[in-house]
Amino acid sequence: MTGLSPRMRAVRWAEGLAPNVRGALWMLVSALTYTAMTTLIKFLGDDYPASLQTFYRQAASMVVLAPMMIKDWRGTFTTSRPGILLFRSGAGVVAMTMGFYAVQKMPLAEANALSFTRTLWLVPLAAFVLREKLGLLRIGASLVGFGGVLLMLRPEAAGHSGFTIPQMAALASAFLFALTITGMKVMTRDHKTITLLAWAAVLGLVFALPPALLVWRWPSPMDLTLLAAMGVLGVVTQACYIKGMQIGDAGAMAPIDYTRLVFAVLFGLAFFHDIPSPVTMIGAAIVVGSTLIITWHEQREAKKAKAEAAALEV
Repeated sequence: MTGLSPRMRAVRWAEGLAPNVRGALWMLVSALTYTAMTTLIKFLGDDYPASLQTFYRQAASMVVLAPMMIKDWRGTFTTSRPGILLFRSGAGVVAMTMGFYAVQKMPLAEANALSFTRTLWLVPLAAFVLREKLGLLRIGASLVGFGGVLLMLRPEAAGHSGFTIPQMAALASAFLFALTITGMKVMTRDHKTITLLAWAAVLGLVFALPPALLVWRWPSPMDLTLLAAMGVLGVVTQACYIKGMQIGDAGAMAPIDYTRLVFAVLFGLAFFHDIPSPVTMIGAAIVVGSTLIITWHEQREAKKAKAEAAALEV
């Protein structure tokens, strides 16, 4: 490897690693960039409301995806189900705005932990929307997971009789994201990935503009740089996550995504002096454990169905 540039040596070194190891590295980068993005969301939250930050996030997606959309715009935007794409984009913008609001108003670790409940929400949605059979394991894991959520939120310990608005926003955001994921499962049967991304970027920007105008303020050059960085980090997070899932086995990659909870604790402590309580961390551990069980079960069932299909072909 003498005479090779540092970049080429890094590429050769990465190619020599096992697929799951390479996938795990991509997932770690995704977790780190996601935490950096949420840190900027919280840092800028005092001056830029969640709806305005959502607009800048969508604008960044448009800039990144524009070259691919322009290359074959007719093929990219061809769809037989515009109604579902409209609904997905609208729900996605509302989910993102609520998620940003929760990050601004809650400790990073708690907001991140509640975002993991999207996997729990997918269980009932899979039954009602996709007509999937759930089974006792998935139902039981979901109930235990939501028990962990209640332990984390514990309104009586916080001195009030109900959940706070940021907590409700975090849970609503996770539910809406689960709804968009369910819609994506339906659409991927006959739509290309770039089509889903392009529609989400364009419609998302359109839907994000009106609420952003209600709280509009022109950012200073430094704030504009940070807002742009926040948007780009969101796109990089998504790209790294997809890359990691493509390279590694999904069942092995899912646990790596939960490292962002560790990063959230460290970033929250370093930048905002947030110290999660032991009960919050126990509740978060229950949520993470439940979602891992659901992910493991779904991967096992998928492999089983694939093996049965292969046996029938023989």
